[in-house]
Amino acid sequence: MIPEEQQIAKWVCENRQHAGASTHHFPQAKCLYLAIRSGDNVYGVIGIPLQKETLDTFEYSILLSVINECALAMENAKNALEKEKNAVMAKNEQLRADLLRAISHDLRTPLCSISGNADMLLGNSDRLDEATKHQIYSDIYDDSEWLIGVVENLLSITRLNDGRLKFKFTDQLLDEVIAESLRHISRKHDDYKIVTDCEELVLARMDVRLIMQVLVNLVDNAIKYTPPGSLICIRGTKTDGKAQISVEDNGPGIPEEMKSHIFEMFYTGKTTVADSQRSLGLGLALCCSIIEAHEGTLALTDHNPHGCNFTFTLPLSEVTLNE
Repeated sequence: MIPEEQQIAKWVCENRQHAGASTHHFPQAKCLYLAIRSGDNVYGVIGIPLQKETLDTFEYSILLSVINECALAMENAKNALEKEKNAVMAKNEQLRADLLRAISHDLRTPLCSISGNADMLLGNSDRLDEATKHQIYSDIYDDSEWLIGVVENLLSITRLNDGRLKFKFTDQLLDEVIAESLRHISRKHDDYKIVTDCEELVLARMDVRLIMQVLVNLVDNAIKYTPPGSLICIRGTKTDGKAQISVEDNGPGIPEEMKSHIFEMFYTGKTTVADSQRSLGLGLALCCSIIEAHEGTLALTDHNPHGCNFTFTLPLSEVTLNE
């Protein structure tokens, strides 16, 4: 299109009127220009070349009918996009509201506990026996460890969602990763029987720091929702060409109505927590995101006869032996 014709098409778009050949506006144009519009919204301009011939009434009505159908389709597409955009905004707003609610409620509890216990030590240290002091120190340590874990989960899941988390993939032996993860489990694991059953020489491709975070979250989750004395088993195997790790417990299990929601962010369900610990509901959502970034899957199944079994997969590493 030459610049003159483009200017006429632009005029039609801005004024929402037909123009060009066979009209009163810019009759010298080579084309008849019609706006594709619905109400006040103009979605485009269609140009019909008219050198010598003109459109009769029937052809013109058919053309307008086609243009109206185009406008309706574009209006529907626009509405669908707006609806999708509003749904995403509503979801983000809900996530922000849930985060603020969770932080304001759940983080305040351990902070008040730490502050109150520290104040008691400062003001009454000389009147407290050693057993009471040790209990207060333990409470402060447990609360601070929980806060550190929450902050690490928040930072990781935020960086994952923003695409700012840098992965450092290396080849690691499953049994060594599991053993190292257990060294980072909360001190409450002393009340539980944690055993490992891992095949030897299973080499997997992973960001070891993040996979350790997954394992710590899964084991802490088992500790949190099972009574003291429960058995927790961590298994590492090579299955169907992938490395597979499972965390099993023999606790009360998860109700059916909760299973479809447990990997959602900020979902904590209605299950009574064994040790009355609070929970932001970030751990399993973070685990799922990390495993998906490793091109693996994280799934929940029932453990026979009762309890839960969280299983995730990782890609196996290719080992080349030089003989």
